[in-house]
Amino acid sequence: MFQVPPAAKGVPTSWNGHWYGRNGDSLAPLTLEKIEVIRNQMKSDWSAEICAGATLHDLDSAAIQKARENFKIKFPNHAHEVDKWDDLTFLNKAKVTKQGKITRAAILLLGKEESRHYISDFHLVSWFLKDAENTIRDYAHFDSPLLLASDKIYSKIRNSRYRYLPDATLFPNEVDQYEPFVIREALHNCIAHQDYELNGRINVVEFPDELLFTNVGGFLPQSVEKVIEQDAPPERYRNHFLATAMFNLNMIDTAGGGIRRMFIEQRKRFFPLPEYTLEPDRVEVRIFGKILDENFTRLLMRNSNLTLNDVILLDKIQKNKPIPDQDAKRLKASRLIEGRKPNYFVSSIVARLTSQKAAYTKNRAFDKQYYHDLIKNFISQHGEASRKEIDDLLMDKLPDFMTLKQKKTKINHLLTELSSEKKVIENVGTSLKKSKWKLTVSHPS
Repeated sequence: MFQVPPAAKGVPTSWNGHWYGRNGDSLAPLTLEKIEVIRNQMKSDWSAEICAGATLHDLDSAAIQKARENFKIKFPNHAHEVDKWDDLTFLNKAKVTKQGKITRAAILLLGKEESRHYISDFHLVSWFLKDAENTIRDYAHFDSPLLLASDKIYSKIRNSRYRYLPDATLFPNEVDQYEPFVIREALHNCIAHQDYELNGRINVVEFPDELLFTNVGGFLPQSVEKVIEQDAPPERYRNHFLATAMFNLNMIDTAGGGIRRMFIEQRKRFFPLPEYTLEPDRVEVRIFGKILDENFTRLLMRNSNLTLNDVILLDKIQKNKPIPDQDAKRLKASRLIEGRKPNYFVSSIVARLTSQKAAYTKNRAFDKQYYHDLIKNFISQHGEASRKEIDDLLMDKLPDFMTLKQKKTKINHLLTELSSEKKVIENVGTSLKKSKWKLTVSHPS
């Protein structure tokens, strides 16, 4: 009788190329998340490994002193003891070293720059300054000790003052473009969750009005919304030893509230919320340093009782991102919104709460037939119309929330429908670029 061999630790057993697991009394396909959990069982904690040959002399004395100061802030009850400990005792207590042996986490956070070879052949963090055309204007690379490099990276960022007018006042608010906590939390999360075995690099990219932080390695909790909703420590850490050391040195909050607080800080400033992009082996978070939609800002100013989950949904709307139908229906039922499609909600939300019905009319989408009739009537009146003339006709009649590219794509679709599907108009020009649209013979003016 054939027996299935037991699975090796960290290697799920497959049958005919598919992986299965127990779901109650039945077998069911394993989800990608469960496969990842099993796969990670075979992985040791990279950050906890001992660096063979490394000694206390490989650590930076200024970084150790800074670590002592941060430890006192984190654990004020032990502040009177810290100065009595020698360096090795302190590092053991802070869980940066293991029984006096230098770990990869110790080199990463406190190591001298020339000790980087113990953990990487590449720069650990890079900062880039880019202009609006995505051209690099300046850059700098940073290595160990990252405890000190963190402040150097922060000082590179041009945190300018930003002015905006609160609702119903002539006196502007003036704030820094970025809340310092949000910058540090985003950077330190990259350091804590980077998959160092992939030999990648943490990037901090500064644009005129936003910051982009990227690190390699998948986002283990799978969903940012899940992290915010649970508001609890993650079930798994890629670098558990490193995360513990960073917590003890007052660099991150392992209570699980760091990401949630980033969202709250942006909300308090009435700015767009952080935007996460999750890929299998890469995570990026974008921090906005300006208002994207004044309607969204006014909405937050006038409704301080909105839940964070609702603010997240509304933030997606202002960024023209879809939201689940059930959330759209719930928001509509709460009388916060009105309208037909999630992407059209933000202006109608403000219209409901601020009675700005004219603004809503300007920002809503008209029926498709409305645009069809405009095009047909224009061509009928003038005999023919170029693409530029049709663009000029429709551009200011399409919703304001649409970008120029989205408007042109919309006009493409309208022309395709009228020509290919309805056979109402035809292109008598030499190309799409040099198009000349006329009514077809079967549809005379």
